[in-house]
Amino acid sequence: MAATTKTTKKKTKKKRADNDSPWKEILEIYFPQAMQFFFPEVASLIDWSRKYEFLDKEFRQISRKAKQGKRYADKLVKVWGHKGEELWLLIHIEIQAQPEKGFEKRMFVYNFRIFDRFDKPAISLAILCDSSPNWRPKGFSFTYPGTKLDFQFDSVKLLDYQNRIAQLEASDNVFAHVVLAHLKMQETQGKPKQRKESKFGLIRKLYEQGLDEQDIRNLYRFIDWVMILPERLENKFWEELKQFEEEQTMPYLTTGERIGYKRGKQEGRVEGREEGRVEGRVEGEQRLILRLLSRRFGELSPQVRARVESINLTQLEALGEALLDFTNIDDLNNWLQEH
Repeated sequence: MAATTKTTKKKTKKKRADNDSPWKEILEIYFPQAMQFFFPEVASLIDWSRKYEFLDKEFRQISRKAKQGKRYADKLVKVWGHKGEELWLLIHIEIQAQPEKGFEKRMFVYNFRIFDRFDKPAISLAILCDSSPNWRPKGFSFTYPGTKLDFQFDSVKLLDYQNRIAQLEASDNVFAHVVLAHLKMQETQGKPKQRKESKFGLIRKLYEQGLDEQDIRNLYRFIDWVMILPERLENKFWEELKQFEEEQTMPYLTTGERIGYKRGKQEGRVEGREEGRVEGRVEGEQRLILRLLSRRFGELSPQVRARVESINLTQLEALGEALLDFTNIDDLNNWLQEH
């Protein structure tokens, strides 16, 4: 039984590490900053006074039949140029630790499918998070008699920032913190104690640079997800961070939500047993989950509150576990529709 439990925990932790949602979330929240940080030349073409749009539906149409890798995030974005022209950007984040075979071809296939389906040329860009210094994909090409293809795309490699730590720490672009977190994650592989100290240092620096409350929360969530700690060190980290944040008079999130949910869930079960009623457990679970959802997404609509209050105890417990990984209100609505 012990071996089974250990294996289950290992699988759960691997699933969290493989999740690309932190990258997708941080890219959506700070898209202009990401472009200015990684691709300043392309960013200079964009009229940032006009609203940009993430074309998730359109991207699903061109990627549905494509062979998918396991660890990457893709975003198709519509922006506007300074002359009023519409531009489409295909942003690819390669999250895998090792180079992906066929990556260049996939970049070309996606670009071609966008042009073929929507009659729109796309600017293809790649952010490479792997740990191989020699992997530098630039394009896809072939040559035959009478036929030639030469597809090129721009890319940045996060590994190249290892020698620019001081520059990252001094930057006022929030994506510098994202890169620092990724590099510290790579640097502390297999070194949990060092990772705990690095993780705490990254969070502390958010305050030292005077970032506003929402930026701290957003970056905190990203750092917490990518810098995974064993449960014992996670709890210790949380206690130290809780004390630090109380001194800074700043509410804590993410790790606190996870621990708070587990503790609240246990308290609700005890309360329910003492009352001797399932109803007491259901009401306690409802209050806890609604509170966590409100902290994450703001005031909930009456329809959403009513839907949460209508589900049974088993569904409430499942929602309580699932909501820790929700990145936006759509995730909650999708979950409620599926259950």
